[in-house]
Amino acid sequence: MDLDAYAAAHGAEWDRLARLARSRSLDGAEADELIDRYQTGAAQLSAIRTTIGGSAQGEHLSLALWRARLAFTGVRRNPLRSLTVFAAVQLPAALYRVRWLTLAVALATVLIAAGYFVWLSTDARAFAALGLPSDLQHYAEEDFVGYYSAYSEAGFAAQVWTNNAWIAAQCIMFGILGVWVPYVVFGNAQSLGISAAVMNRYDRLDQFFLYISPHGQLELYAIFVAAAAGLMIFWAWIAPGARTRAQALAQDGRAFFTIVVGLVVALLVSGIIEGFVTRQDWPWPIKIGIGTVALAAFLVYQWVVGGRAARAGETGDLDEFETGSRRIVSV
Repeated sequence: MDLDAYAAAHGAEWDRLARLARSRSLDGAEADELIDRYQTGAAQLSAIRTTIGGSAQGEHLSLALWRARLAFTGVRRNPLRSLTVFAAVQLPAALYRVRWLTLAVALATVLIAAGYFVWLSTDARAFAALGLPSDLQHYAEEDFVGYYSAYSEAGFAAQVWTNNAWIAAQCIMFGILGVWVPYVVFGNAQSLGISAAVMNRYDRLDQFFLYISPHGQLELYAIFVAAAAGLMIFWAWIAPGARTRAQALAQDGRAFFTIVVGLVVALLVSGIIEGFVTRQDWPWPIKIGIGTVALAAFLVYQWVVGGRAARAGETGDLDEFETGSRRIVSV
């Protein structure tokens, strides 16, 4: 192949391809022409590289083809822009969708915990089945409070964060099963009720509420949100509505699984409070106030920011560029 002669014969075609690729707006005829010239140019570039190898003319054509490909396939959103959209729109919209079910999970947890507390506080035989009196007394008088200072601040914060984040992730990942979320909610409520009953028996109920209040407000609410998201994924499979079950699971699964990211951040804040604030010798109103502010910020993010995103039509799902077309149509 005489590359100079080949380039001279097709140079006008390549220049036209480059001009179309750089154009910011194309009409229908120009778009069709761009695709036709792209296909022709790709074949010509293949011929050049097969016979000649690398060359300036080939690189010029390759650049024009790359721009043409971006023109009709689109380009991904800037990563920083994507992160902003996720944090300001997609995540709060997903959180907003589970708001009422979150409150229902919270109410169920309170009722179950209160039921265990009343039962164990009024039934001596049931309470005795929890363990040896000496062990229960040691737990109430030493272990419960000592738990918050048994490890270094950073180590303890990391431990509770990873543990709680894993529980939240399980609720969402296994929510489709329908039984995992109720199991986690029941176990969590049962543990709270039993601990409160033991602390109450040895006149330490005030310490129970004081020590769990700084971090527990945000921590428990985050678990309630995770449980609600898992149940919503299960419900998408049971009652998909006008969508197919595959569509419902894909759309709601993507939307609600993004909640894991938000809860990881929320539980990190909760872990920091538990590791660095709860153990401090500060007035309890200050420590509890820090936890209340953290929960209030999350609630504003969920209910106010999320409500604004939902009213704008957001569901928390990814956009079509990232997920692909949701259904096949003919034109």
